[in-house]
Amino acid sequence: MEKQKKIIQLIWAIALILMGIGVFYQIPYKMQQLEHIKQFSSEKYFIRFCFYLLGFLLIGGGLKKIYKYYGKSHGKDPDS
Repeated sequence: MEKQKKIIQLIWAIALILMGIGVFYQIPYKMQQLEHIKQFSSEKYFIRFCFYLLGFLLIGGGLKKIYKYYGKSHGKDPDS
């Protein structure tokens, strides 16, 4: 049961990383769409910053989960 939980966490980590990469890929397209909306045109730099921050957080969270997975699978405790 514990091994199955670890595998699910590894899959979740990979999904987080892929979603982070997807956010970076979609930023130029979404920013073009948002520039046409007059309410958001004055705040485009803040919105772009938020998109990039979201992408970095997703990738960072996925990498952290992978680091924990490999630390526990090799008998090391990465929390200490």
